[in-house]
Amino acid sequence: MFSAPEDDFVADLIAGLDAYPAHYAHMGPANQRGAGPIDLSLPSIATADEIARRIAAGEWVVDLRHRKAFAADHVKGALSFDVHGNAVTYLGWMIDWGTPITLLGSDASEVQLMQRELVRIGIDRPAAYAVGTSKEWASPAAPVSGYRRATHADLATALAEDPAIPVLDLRRNGEFDDGYVSGAKHVPLHELRSRIDEVSDWAGTSADHGPVWIYCGSGFRASIGASLLDGFDIPVVHVDDDFVNAEAAGLTITRPAVGHRIGAAYAD
Repeated sequence: MFSAPEDDFVADLIAGLDAYPAHYAHMGPANQRGAGPIDLSLPSIATADEIARRIAAGEWVVDLRHRKAFAADHVKGALSFDVHGNAVTYLGWMIDWGTPITLLGSDASEVQLMQRELVRIGIDRPAAYAVGTSKEWASPAAPVSGYRRATHADLATALAEDPAIPVLDLRRNGEFDDGYVSGAKHVPLHELRSRIDEVSDWAGTSADHGPVWIYCGSGFRASIGASLLDGFDIPVVHVDDDFVNAEAAGLTITRPAVGHRIGAAYAD
């Protein structure tokens, strides 16, 4: 039977851990305090000018529509968190705690669904909301934007034509260690905001080779990342495809020899 000193075992165990959602740090104290009154009524309605002001102020304007709809057209500076996916986990992971949130949805049911999910992680009230279309939410200060969606087969074709196009992998460390598109830059989604200057500089040096192609495990996280880069005026292509299709689509996959990681629960 294998045995190891306790300190060595603990060190190996911790080394194998992957990142976990940042909002967990806030949930423990909140659980100790106990639940207060929950208000799930709709907040105040945001006008187009107010949406632009909130974006300019660095607040989060969160578009809850499907990522396909977001890619087609959205308010510049809004972030894509498809409410029918694992939106609240990644929002809680990425946001600076306490930042005001404005919710944009196709209808009130999407907004109210997200309100219920936000309460579960300790964000009790959004600052404002609006329902409708991006054209109704847009203004001269925050115009309608959009970007291309693609598949791994499209990426393979693009790389065959220009092997130097910038490719960004937003998956977690454990996923990346299991295999990645050869030549891709790796920035886990939860680190993207803090490393946006690095990514912007990298994208700038590759500008002659076109937009940044962004992928993840399924296309969900890549949508969040693409919306963030789009808000910083970094041209993007959203690879909305499952990574399991990448190799069969013709992409070369690099598989580094690394140890096992624990905690890859969020892989969508």
